[in-house]
Amino acid sequence: MIAGALTLTLLVAALGFSYYAKYRELEQVNAELARVRATLAQSQGEAIDLNQKLTESQNRIENLQKEEETAVHSQKDLESEMRASLESKDVAISQLQGKLTVNILDRILFDSGEADLKPDGADVLRKVATILASHPTLKIHVVGHTDDVPIRPAARKRFPSNWELSTARATSAVRFLTEQAGVDPRRLGAVGYGQFRPIADNATAEGRSRNRRIAITILSDEMVGADTVPTAVVSVPATPPPAPGATTNTSGERGASQSALGPATNAPPDASATETNGPGTK
Repeated sequence: MIAGALTLTLLVAALGFSYYAKYRELEQVNAELARVRATLAQSQGEAIDLNQKLTESQNRIENLQKEEETAVHSQKDLESEMRASLESKDVAISQLQGKLTVNILDRILFDSGEADLKPDGADVLRKVATILASHPTLKIHVVGHTDDVPIRPAARKRFPSNWELSTARATSAVRFLTEQAGVDPRRLGAVGYGQFRPIADNATAEGRSRNRRIAITILSDEMVGADTVPTAVVSVPATPPPAPGATTNTSGERGASQSALGPATNAPPDASATETNGPGTK
């Protein structure tokens, strides 16, 4: 009886230990299952977030594509308007690297060696302003260029060099656009390149005539950020100062104007040239 009791006790103890071990194992399995379920729930939540972000990104891409298509369409419309209203033997329109440029030869805008706008030039700028009124988000850089003929002595008190003349002419055009044609001055900037961005050979009268020009470059907000050098562009206030100073710039204006009026020549000015200023020059 004692032996049987001991055997029964050992059997009960063994069964109890086995049950405890199984219980602990079950607890561990349940805990692991809970962790797996939590991980799965977290992954599902992350998947939902990723799908939502993917949908938002796709919508953003579609919106950007629509905006780009709208901008391209608007740019084409603007170019068509410009060509229909302005293009002539003295005014050329070009489109290069997202920039629409109106190149106006100086003979229609200014008298030789002067920066006062002529009536014919004012008419051209009024047409430009009328077209720009329907595109209020675009910015405008007005860039003055000259040939390499030195300023004649009688005009050197006002314009010591071609820098001053080119900048004064650009500023004169900007002032007309803001003060007479109603263009928002915050959209405008005036730049003078002097003789240093030629698009033709200064050794010939025809080449010098093509180099003397005002380039009106029309930019989107994005292009303004990419094109503008802070120290190079002179922003024109609502009431500009009476005496403009010379301004240099290192932006890409040359490329835009080349498409309109012809290939640029990189040859240095001919030191032996004997041309002097006279009617039809600066």
